[in-house]
Amino acid sequence: MSDQYFYQPAQGHGLPHDPFNAIVGPRPIGWISTRAASGILNLAPYSFFNAFNYTPPLIGFASLGRKDTLRNVEETGEFVWNLATRPLADAMNASCAAAPPEVDEFQLAGLTPAASKIVAVPCVAESPVSFECKCSQIIRLQGASGAETNSWLILGEVVGVHIARELLRDGIYDTAGSHTILRGGGPADYFEITPDNLFRMTRPSYP
Repeated sequence: MSDQYFYQPAQGHGLPHDPFNAIVGPRPIGWISTRAASGILNLAPYSFFNAFNYTPPLIGFASLGRKDTLRNVEETGEFVWNLATRPLADAMNASCAAAPPEVDEFQLAGLTPAASKIVAVPCVAESPVSFECKCSQIIRLQGASGAETNSWLILGEVVGVHIARELLRDGIYDTAGSHTILRGGGPADYFEITPDNLFRMTRPSYP
């Protein structure tokens, strides 16, 4: 029997739970706030999220299906990313509920909307870091065959950054002290960044 398990995703993984998300993980959480054209606020966490460029700073998240967040960004062209931390884990999870469009997840999760400086979408006041973003691209994802999926990649330029001063140590952002939470791959798995997990490596020079 081989010491490696092999499967072709198109034919199913044959395991109790899809390992793809667990292997590509843990992943930062795209905790995205938006405002509908009607004014209703929305807040939702996204499992597929990351940063993609320095200048200009670009971040992106994938919506699996046409959810409220995607529709709101299409309508207004704006969104805010909010850092999910261990003290906010329960509130973040509450905002994940499959609520109808007329429900304000800020209220549902007991969170405070704080006015942004540039965009009309509010930040999560309780979050120590927020990125105000203007949408740069919305791309419907395709498979290798060219067939369209039911997923959309939303990319945005970061036009404003809010950082709690307590996370700036001598002017350097303290990632280890942020207690950021990350999404694991199991049905309910999360991880927390703590100072105990920090190690450093400097980039080698060549030659």
